[in-house]
Amino acid sequence: MPQIHTRAADACDRALEPYVDQLARDGWCIMPDALPAWRITRLDDDLAEGFGRAPYCHGPFYGETTKRLGRLPLRSVHSEALICHEQILEIVHHFLAPWCDHVQLNTTQAIAIDPGAPAQAPHRDQDMFHGPKGEMEYLLNVIWPLTPFHPDNGATRLWPGSHGCAATESSIVHEEQAVAAVLAPGSALLFLGSTLHGAGANRSGSVRRAVVIGYSLGWLKPYENPWLAYPPLVARHFSPELAALAGYVQHRPNLGNFEGQCPSKLLTGGPELMTGPRDALLPEQAEMVEAYCRAQGAPG
Repeated sequence: MPQIHTRAADACDRALEPYVDQLARDGWCIMPDALPAWRITRLDDDLAEGFGRAPYCHGPFYGETTKRLGRLPLRSVHSEALICHEQILEIVHHFLAPWCDHVQLNTTQAIAIDPGAPAQAPHRDQDMFHGPKGEMEYLLNVIWPLTPFHPDNGATRLWPGSHGCAATESSIVHEEQAVAAVLAPGSALLFLGSTLHGAGANRSGSVRRAVVIGYSLGWLKPYENPWLAYPPLVARHFSPELAALAGYVQHRPNLGNFEGQCPSKLLTGGPELMTGPRDALLPEQAEMVEAYCRAQGAPG
């Protein structure tokens, strides 16, 4: 069973402090050379056939000249290096672990933006969740460019300082305050779910391609339905860490269970091997139940 993170955020390695500090200050940061460029090239090659067959999206938000592919672990073995990147997961846990037992994959998506595509409407990804804003972070996204990002080919635009409590303020967007993320394959762009952002207009003559790996609080309903994307017969071939991120771990209290137990059991056996339901409570809940049982003279 993969380690479950407590409500106290794990301490980040000292080498990651600059990225954590910039994320906290600006809402985004770039981690250069996070992976070797050859791995990104292999991933891009694996996705080429899918992009070639994929239809264009419908609607101005997804983009009429944009193609999107989900379920990346099924499309390329190289996607796991991005999803389970150790340093990035440390940063993700730093920002999200105070609010959950564990984090989950919110999405794994590859995006190709054709020449001539207009700029995407500025938005905050946290707005897919209908909870209070400014009190916590719901998710953290990582964009991995498959082709170089620059202002003319649709590089993601971000509004520094638009995150956190600022996300609850005026909705007026000043385009001149946006920063285009310039980065090369192998580098990673990290930004909080509360950060205002959007793809830029592709004024170049080539397709801009990238992968987005999104992580969210483990008790939220994710963007991509993990159990349809990765059913047990598929997920049992994942590493334990990838399987847990893809939803095969129970989140206290008793969330995401199967027959009252951790769904990871389905990856090593089947429903016929399941035992009876088992409590999976938060410490304060377990203490409350035990105190009540003691008061009633019943075994805890």
